[in-house]
Amino acid sequence: MIEETLTALTGIQTPVRTACQLVGRSRATHYRQVKGRMHGPKEKRPPGPQALDADERAAVLRVINQDGYCDLSIGQIWVRELDEGRYWCSMSTMYRIAAAAGQTRERRRQATHPAKVRPELVADGPSQVWTWDITKIRGPVKGVWYHLYALIDIYSRYNPGWIIAAAEDSVLARDFIDEAIARNGQVPHTVHADRGTSMTSQPVSALLTNLGVTRTHSRPRVSNDNPFSEAQFKTLKYLHDFPGSFPSTPATLRDVSDVWRFVT
Repeated sequence: MIEETLTALTGIQTPVRTACQLVGRSRATHYRQVKGRMHGPKEKRPPGPQALDADERAAVLRVINQDGYCDLSIGQIWVRELDEGRYWCSMSTMYRIAAAAGQTRERRRQATHPAKVRPELVADGPSQVWTWDITKIRGPVKGVWYHLYALIDIYSRYNPGWIIAAAEDSVLARDFIDEAIARNGQVPHTVHADRGTSMTSQPVSALLTNLGVTRTHSRPRVSNDNPFSEAQFKTLKYLHDFPGSFPSTPATLRDVSDVWRFVT
């Protein structure tokens, strides 16, 4: 009955909108029943008469990628071209062309940081590769710590030098390494350390650069890239007669010297 009424209304030139309102049926239902059930994928709608062809789209993409616009957003490019009196397409069309080329994300040149490589320390003789680190040892009272600086030759496990100081200092670290190299009589070709403030400081870096020593560091936020020094510190601190605390710096030097004989 509804279909017959709609047919009669449309037959007398009644608009479809008005006819559907009169019979109480939505236009979507009417059009679906008129067209019948569709099988398979929908037919792709042909482009409109104002759609850009392939050459025009390529011209818009060349405008987007020219030297003055390579770091600007699509909206900025469209506005600047319009200010110069050049209208290529609508802003949404320019966005669609850029999206098809994968250029709608951050267009500014970004800094790139290559992945950090795990350091590989290899030595076939003594005085070739050294590692060093700083560890804390307990002082006479709570909150007081001494700092133990220690170098180790990864081939011979010999300690070219070690000192104890009241604080961690980059200048002291530089002098410590310089004295150890002078005492050893041979400059190693590689010195490895973690990324502590003293290890990456300018005084230490300048010293090793002037001596022609290759500097290597542990990867950021990786705790096991300096295993030689870390293992030696654990061996030292887990000895059965290692003191739980040290009363003063001179006593610390004497006590650690006695314990260090078992490590070296």
